[in-house]
Amino acid sequence: MFIIGERINGMFKKVGAAIANKDKKTIQDLAVAQVKAGANALDVNVGPTAEDPISAMEWLIDTISEVVNVPLAIDSPKVPVLEAGLKKAKKAIINSTTCEQAKMSTILPLAKKYNVPIVALTISEKGVPADSNGRVELAANLVANAMELGIPTDSIYIDPVILPVNVAQPQCFEVLKAISECKMIASPSPKTILGLSNVSQGTKQRPLINRTYLAMASAYGLDAAILDPLDTELMNTMITADLLLNKNIYCDSYLEAYKKV
Repeated sequence: MFIIGERINGMFKKVGAAIANKDKKTIQDLAVAQVKAGANALDVNVGPTAEDPISAMEWLIDTISEVVNVPLAIDSPKVPVLEAGLKKAKKAIINSTTCEQAKMSTILPLAKKYNVPIVALTISEKGVPADSNGRVELAANLVANAMELGIPTDSIYIDPVILPVNVAQPQCFEVLKAISECKMIASPSPKTILGLSNVSQGTKQRPLINRTYLAMASAYGLDAAILDPLDTELMNTMITADLLLNKNIYCDSYLEAYKKV
């Protein structure tokens, strides 16, 4: 599974303070630790409090790029900040667009312009659909819009938007169905991704819920996840799920072997 480390986000107090104070060590330590723990890419979000979000994004990317060489998922609701990050990053992913027409018409051309993968949330002008059919319908419309621009379908990551289990429990299974059904939208298939920690938001058993849902989503064909790679038990669950789904070859030291790949 393709893992995007979620920790470099200005919404975390430690990261927000590091951005404000231009504390390179804190950011670089987080970048290195996440990659060592198994992250294939890193989310980069300056958060809502940066005084100059464009320069903050540029500083973050320069700081991270000094110590790791992985794709950076440029994460901002502000298009100028997003594009500033795309210009700076050597390898990038857009995180993200929704399926709202106005948003797609603005963000999809950036994916084409910079030739980068894009994460797409199944959210329309009406919000998040209640079932898998609604999510897949939105995803299909987005993929059609992307294809018109010449964006490869296998560079699109569809996020069916998992909501917290304590407020939207029936949707947990609907999202799993959507993960599977999105594979039938086009050929080659778009990929699927989840912002995993959303499923446990506000609950008292967050680590357990995250681990369990990740394993279940893996079985339904999930390709990628935005998560905390510093959560060792979560990463071990992912590795074991991949093993049991016959994606890796078994050996007694499979946990260590996978982490070294």
